[in-house]
Amino acid sequence: MSASSGTLDGLTLPTIPPPIPITPPVVQPERINRRPPRPSGSNGTGRKSKKNKNHNHSVNATKDLGRWKPTDDLALITGVQQTNDLKMVHRGTKFSCRFTLQEIQQRWYALLYDSAVSRVAVQAMRNLHHELIASVQARTLYSKAEEDLLGTIKSTPQPTLEVFQRLLETNAQTFYPARTAKTLMSHWQLMKQYHLLPDQTVQPLPHSDAIMSFSDAEDTINDSELTDQKDEIIDAELALADRKNKREIRVLENELSRWQVLVDSVTGVNPPDFDNQTLAILRGRLVRYLMRSKEITVGRSTKDHNVDVDLTLEGPAWKVSRRQATIRLRNNGDFFLSSEGKRPIFVDSRPILAGNKMKLNNNSVIEVAGLRFIFLINQELISVIRQEAVKLNLNP
Repeated sequence: MSASSGTLDGLTLPTIPPPIPITPPVVQPERINRRPPRPSGSNGTGRKSKKNKNHNHSVNATKDLGRWKPTDDLALITGVQQTNDLKMVHRGTKFSCRFTLQEIQQRWYALLYDSAVSRVAVQAMRNLHHELIASVQARTLYSKAEEDLLGTIKSTPQPTLEVFQRLLETNAQTFYPARTAKTLMSHWQLMKQYHLLPDQTVQPLPHSDAIMSFSDAEDTINDSELTDQKDEIIDAELALADRKNKREIRVLENELSRWQVLVDSVTGVNPPDFDNQTLAILRGRLVRYLMRSKEITVGRSTKDHNVDVDLTLEGPAWKVSRRQATIRLRNNGDFFLSSEGKRPIFVDSRPILAGNKMKLNNNSVIEVAGLRFIFLINQELISVIRQEAVKLNLNP
């Protein structure tokens, strides 16, 4: 039997079409992911941090562009080319600002490795005026080779400008192009001043004890040999000041008779010495007041008010009234204290209000606003006063 057609017992069979081949589906192989999977929760923070780090580096490199002038960059570059030492450049180069060593290092690294900063700096230096460039290059530090060549010139005798010109022409490849004979001579003089030339030696101090001190040298000066030049203006001012001082002394002498109370410092525990004019003493911790009239006022002196006994000399008296009390001596020899201030006065621990008075005895304790005094009476003088009052029949 054929696969396409055939007969079976005289019957004609229909033709059967061949089967349609079915192509099996092609299975695609899995793609190999060469990039490692991101850890969960990262959200690309690694890429952002790297980007921020580069951005911060660029910001740090360019944030000082305003402080660094083109002249500073030129001085930095020439100084490093001459000395190969950033510390030496920091010490010997005068910039427009007081840059620290760290700032100079950061600027130098930015000029070397940061293309943006380097491009801007080079363009700014190219735009400088030629005179400004020449002034910066004239202050360039000297290299070790240049100072060695300057050291070949002896310190004595004094060389001329032609010597330095000849040295510059002979060693033109060693010296910086901006050097001149005059600048070489100036630097050589500085080296000589600080004893940096090879043929110079520092003289040691003598080992003997004959070194003269300043005081010994001053003693050897003869004062008679010194000329004293007189100044008429100074002499006139001194005479005027002397006349003014004498006038003030004369005024004070005239006011002595008006003083009613003298203030003396308390020297210690010694008993007070009364004189023929002192009626009583108001003795405090620091000062003592001598009563030499029959009536004195006690209080606090101000610019527009004066009292005989100023209690501010004893201590803090801001609570004392300007006119706190009055002490009077009667004809019979008795002392009375009248209170006239706002605060009470305590006499032997008994208060005396304003408008009242109390008799004072010898060794009476008077207390005013925390200030304590002892009232001492000159018994001999008071007894004489009492006898005179009895003879004259005076009213008390």
